[in-house]
Amino acid sequence: MSETPPQTAAAETCRCTADRTRGPDLHAPAQFRREPSAASFVTGLVVSGAGPVPQVATELTPRDHLGAWRVRWNIRRSRYRVEPGLWAVGTPDSGSEVLVTANYKLSFDALRSSLGGLDAWLLVLDTKGVNVWCAAGKQTFSTAEVARSVTAADLAVVVAHRRLILPQLGAPGIAAHEVRRACGFRVVFGPVCARDLPAFLAAGRKATPEMRTVTFTMKERLVLTPEVLSTVWRPKMLALYAAILAISALGPGAGFARAVTHGLPILVLLWLALLSGGVVTPLLLPWLPGRAFALKGALVGTAVALLIVVASHEHMSWYASAAVLLGLPAVASYVAMNFTGSTPFTSPSGVDRETRRALPLQAAALGLALAAGVATLLLT
Repeated sequence: MSETPPQTAAAETCRCTADRTRGPDLHAPAQFRREPSAASFVTGLVVSGAGPVPQVATELTPRDHLGAWRVRWNIRRSRYRVEPGLWAVGTPDSGSEVLVTANYKLSFDALRSSLGGLDAWLLVLDTKGVNVWCAAGKQTFSTAEVARSVTAADLAVVVAHRRLILPQLGAPGIAAHEVRRACGFRVVFGPVCARDLPAFLAAGRKATPEMRTVTFTMKERLVLTPEVLSTVWRPKMLALYAAILAISALGPGAGFARAVTHGLPILVLLWLALLSGGVVTPLLLPWLPGRAFALKGALVGTAVALLIVVASHEHMSWYASAAVLLGLPAVASYVAMNFTGSTPFTSPSGVDRETRRALPLQAAALGLALAAGVATLLLT
């Protein structure tokens, strides 16, 4: 019911990158757009007590996988959503389960792709295109939204029971007793991962300890790295590259050739810092000392910086060495903090404390690095 990787109930601190403003709907069910073929994953209609409901495929297509790849790289991420409302997998009837999820398409796809061979209703909440966990912290996957969606879908007419199965990661935004009071439906929290739903349902809606356990494996950590690395082509970064090349052109023998020979190494160092904080740090996360992500990123950045300085000491001035040893760890440390909202190892208070402590140190180190860098450019 949530996209991979699973995350924790410290939702209010997550660093959600999805745009929370409502944009055009790319995938609308039949009852909203009246065109069952409008969404490529709609396979037909299922008759319910409240009218026809679009039936969706449980097999993901190459188009779905391409969309997931694009959104991981932060390409049109804010528009990767489905229309809120009632959907169906298989041929559900009045006794079938109602599974609740967010309208972020990765969440929706993770849910439907886990339900092959099952018959169920899917109640999709309007979370403004944000995943379950982050939306719970932002109160768009909420008690009020569940009650509103149940009423809007005429769910009391669609099913004979009064039971909703919600993703466990949505728990921070849900007060189960208030949902029941508002719409008459009882809340049952399902497993952490959508892939465990078939076993959960087969066991009479009972979760094993493993189903309740949040993991953060190497695969789950690395699936987050493209979003961090996508910063290299964002407009602000492109402007930064231009500024670095322009500043690098200053000094003795100013000109284009100097901008290239002095500016490109700085850009390479910047990209190495991004890789250190955005790839190496999450890769080595369990083995790096300390609890703070800022510290872990700084340690990796320092190790990389030392390797560069040692390997280039014959050609690197004292100012240049200082710039590398101060700047690369500072940037790597800052980038690593992006993962504080994607791990079961942090808490809201811990994230706030780490950010307040780390940002001034990172800013100071980066400021000194910039001063040393400018001195290097002017003196060489």
